Amino acid sequence: MLNTSSNRITIVKVLLVLMGIAIFLFSLDLMAESFEHLEGKPLGSVINAASNPFIGLFIGLLITALIQSSSTTTTMAVAAVAAGSIPLHTAVPIIMGANIGTTLTSTIVAVGFIAKKDDFRRAISAAALHNFFNIIVILLLFPLEYKYGIITLGSEYLVRIITGPELSTSINQVQFRFLDFSFMTSLFSYWKINPIISLLISFLLLFGSIKILSKIIYELALAKSESKFNDYVFKNTLRSFGWGTFSTSIIQSSSITTSLIVPLVATGKISLNKVMPFVLGANIGTTITAFIAVIFKSQTAVNIAIAHFLINVIGALFFFSSPLFRQLLVWAANQFGIFVSNYRFSIMIYILMVFFIIPFLLIYLNQ
Repeated sequence: MLNTSSNRITIVKVLLVLMGIAIFLFSLDLMAESFEHLEGKPLGSVINAASNPFIGLFIGLLITALIQSSSTTTTMAVAAVAAGSIPLHTAVPIIMGANIGTTLTSTIVAVGFIAKKDDFRRAISAAALHNFFNIIVILLLFPLEYKYGIITLGSEYLVRIITGPELSTSINQVQFRFLDFSFMTSLFSYWKINPIISLLISFLLLFGSIKILSKIIYELALAKSESKFNDYVFKNTLRSFGWGTFSTSIIQSSSITTSLIVPLVATGKISLNKVMPFVLGANIGTTITAFIAVIFKSQTAVNIAIAHFLINVIGALFFFSSPLFRQLLVWAANQFGIFVSNYRFSIMIYILMVFFIIPFLLIYLNQ
């Protein structure tokens, strides 16, 4: 009887997690819809101003930090390229910036553990692992893309091999997630709800869903033994990497999957060393949009999705190529967690500076 009751509680928690994921995805769609109608200007018009690669990089970072979806930012870039507003090489820095901006979610989840110093230190380290990985990869690849266009040329070459010359160059309503809430979000437009109000609602839903996910996963972590986590997900590097790739490709949001592991690390159930391959896999899993783009027969979508794929694969190969690089990444994340746990106010400064103030100032000053 006790086991039956426990199983029911677990099922309820799993259903709550699924509900939290659904609310999370709906809030992202609503957020994108709200931004498109804000002040009567499509958000794509902001992307059109990104002819400077440096500006494009920070536009991608800022937009993704605001709407909490790198897939949405990538969709905007696809639309802009397909319309001929910007060339492919201009869209690549936007995608690079989106890779950094999407790490804000896990950082926000980590802030939820601020009341407990040790848990907060581990949570911040887990979030920093995702953040630092993307920042380092972009620092390595952006100069090469700026100088030689390696990502642009590489994606165009791979697209020619994969699709052949007969593929259409038009965009056909490419969707970047398996769950589509466009009907529900369109109701806000039908009811003529002010975009500022719908934007506020979307933010409330976003943070509410994050709270649900972090709380339930935290409880599930306490209810399970460390050995079970190791056996099913984090038993070895390859399995951890595989689960990160698979789960993110299904959910189509690295923000969610990387946020889900923050409570696991915070509770001490999983170490950073075991989580790192999962994070690398999650970054690759989110690029499954390349295959979706092929289904929709859009060469533009394939080009950008392959570019996104290349950025994350090259980053993963870089860290997998040497144990030293992996240890340095884990060490940096650990040190950041120690510093922030000792000076807790610094995490808010970090979030504001990295994700909002610096990108906004650089965009403003370079207009």
